[in-house]
Amino acid sequence: MSTRKRYWLMKSEPTDFSIDDLARVGTEPWTGVRNYQARNFMRQMQVGDGVLFYHSNTEVPGIYGIAEVATPAYPDPTQFQKKSKYFDEKATREQPRWDLVDVRYVRTLSRPIPLDEIRGHAEALGEEFALIRKGSRLSVMPVTAAQWKRLLALE
Repeated sequence: MSTRKRYWLMKSEPTDFSIDDLARVGTEPWTGVRNYQARNFMRQMQVGDGVLFYHSNTEVPGIYGIAEVATPAYPDPTQFQKKSKYFDEKATREQPRWDLVDVRYVRTLSRPIPLDEIRGHAEALGEEFALIRKGSRLSVMPVTAAQWKRLLALE
């Protein structure tokens, strides 16, 4: 396994779970991811990887904080809970379909970095940056070290 630190962007709707919520609880399981590509990204995560905490589906979508991966990927327990909105009847404890990682609060940005501002730096971030690519709706996506530095420099 690589020990090189990786970087990620993880989206959450602030009405469900915000950077302020993460600051309050410290560490939280990133439940409810039901997209195979996003799940596979979480399976690649390693403890200590950096996370840009992104608020989506809000008046000003953008990066609001920094977190880090606190655990290796493990089965998302909500897939087994019949009363959960994330229940998956095809998942079994012997063959889980969905994984998650726990994320740990690092800090809230001094100011949010709005999506419109991020789009204004598209050329510098590169066309491979999934957040600003047309049609990309992933809730978990990789960020290169250069993109990480570039984005945080906007703060």
